[in-house]
Amino acid sequence: MNILIKPIITEKATAASELSNCYTFSVNTKANKVEIKKAVEATYGVSVEKVRTINVRPDRSTKHTKTGIQNGKTNAVKKAIVQLAEGEMIDLYSNM
Repeated sequence: MNILIKPIITEKATAASELSNCYTFSVNTKANKVEIKKAVEATYGVSVEKVRTINVRPDRSTKHTKTGIQNGKTNAVKKAIVQLAEGEMIDLYSNM
């Protein structure tokens, strides 16, 4: 099971990484906090202090077309906000 899917690089996530040393990742929906902590430590070689998770519900939409009403939804995702120990840092832009 691949736990870390990708890092989330937004304005809010970048500000959190600069100010409070917290990094945001999109993770597998079945992963728990202990697995996320081990995956980040193994992948980036840092020590993790705290992990917070967020389950984001799918967005539902309805379209009215010639053939009738079409219902759809996006996929549910799970985000993890990982706080690193003091002095630790992850360089997300080095592999681009």
